[in-house]
Amino acid sequence: MHPLTLAKRVYLLLFAIIIAFYLYGLGKLPLLGPDEPRYAQVACEMFLTGDLITPTLGHHTWFEKPALLYWMIAGSFKVFGVNEWAARFGPALCGLLTIAAVWLVGREIDREEPRGFAFWSVVVTASCLGLIVFSRAASFDIVITMTTTWSLALFLLHELSSTRTPRNKRLLLAGFYVFVGLSLLAKGLVGIVIPFGVAGLYYVLRRTWPSRSMILSLVWGVPLAVAVSAIWYGPVIARHGWTFIDEFFVQHHFARYVSNKYHHPQPIYFYPAIILMLALPWTPYLIVALAKARSWKWRGGDNLSIVRVFCLAWLLLPIVFFSFSGSKLPGYVLPALPAIALLVSDRMTRIFNPRWPLIIAGAAVVLVVIVLNFGAARYANRESVRDLLLMADARGYADATVLAQRSDDRSAEFYAYGRVMYRRNGEPLTFDEITVNEAREIGGKFVVMIPVEYVENVRGVSTIEVIGDNGKTAVLGWKP
Repeated sequence: MHPLTLAKRVYLLLFAIIIAFYLYGLGKLPLLGPDEPRYAQVACEMFLTGDLITPTLGHHTWFEKPALLYWMIAGSFKVFGVNEWAARFGPALCGLLTIAAVWLVGREIDREEPRGFAFWSVVVTASCLGLIVFSRAASFDIVITMTTTWSLALFLLHELSSTRTPRNKRLLLAGFYVFVGLSLLAKGLVGIVIPFGVAGLYYVLRRTWPSRSMILSLVWGVPLAVAVSAIWYGPVIARHGWTFIDEFFVQHHFARYVSNKYHHPQPIYFYPAIILMLALPWTPYLIVALAKARSWKWRGGDNLSIVRVFCLAWLLLPIVFFSFSGSKLPGYVLPALPAIALLVSDRMTRIFNPRWPLIIAGAAVVLVVIVLNFGAARYANRESVRDLLLMADARGYADATVLAQRSDDRSAEFYAYGRVMYRRNGEPLTFDEITVNEAREIGGKFVVMIPVEYVENVRGVSTIEVIGDNGKTAVLGWKP
């Protein structure tokens, strides 16, 4: 068999395995935590109402995040129905597209000197713990990772394309700006910060200026990115004006970055530790790759030298930028993961015996499958209200009004659509915020969610039935 034919078949088999793995068991667990069910419900309401401009949660406006993830989930609901698998299909697809973008960079490196860089870029990226986990959740972090990876991969290909025609170079830059626009739709202003920040830091590390064509591309490229993002920002601002601008930009961008308003404080060294966890099982190889940076040709013109410096900028920029944020969550630095995969792939091409890295990648995949089938259910039940609501339904509360837990929790809305009670300001009404007389005026029965440690405070009350708990949250039936 011809070597090229064999290589193509190997890649087809590899991609088939990765696709099957990333789509496997997406609906096996309920929607977890506060975020997954909220985002899925916003998309569900978009799907049901047909309004793709105004995000709503419980029919109250929800301007926390932009629309791209909601559009993905809503489209998936239309095709596959409203369920957990469909809610996670879009993020899983984003994970696969991220792998594809990294592979394109690896393939370009192999064109200059065939060393198997493309193969390892696929294997390492697909088996990174961070990408696997976030690709299995209805999360904005994997969407912004996909869009920024494509934007930076196209920018990097432009830098590597010394033999390409000027027209192809312009197309690569156009793709870069298009994906910057999509990044704005994926997670807001960070969609500008990461691509332009990485590109700028790359030139600083290389101690060189951008080419004249690159600088001139800003004239038409920035308007192109704005035009792409304007397909949603334009209509939503026209419809909601300052209300949207204040909540989306002022509160959820600037206030989130400069303050602890949303209660996610962490020390400044938080993200270096998180990066090492997201890179598993390749963390030791990453450390070795960074230790070898002193021997790089920082201003070298070959593809490998350019990729190394660019990936270092790609890794550092998100870590440094988000380390100074007042609000820190692990997923914020997920867009740095493709850079890690490329740096690790560089090390893989220099290993004499590739058997152990392949075993590591295979073990990571097998471990995820084992955990998903045998270890995740217990944790998932604690982090979801789905089974609690099913318990209540079985006890005769299927149509009862739901009173959520205190705090900014709307996780019950997806599984109890239209039954969660809200105050006029759009915040969920909780058990300790409603009087008996108010409950009687509303009429009927209530499903109540409270922290499990407070169950003893209501046990024995004649109007309250303790239905069950998941170890973290208890569900009560209340007949005032």
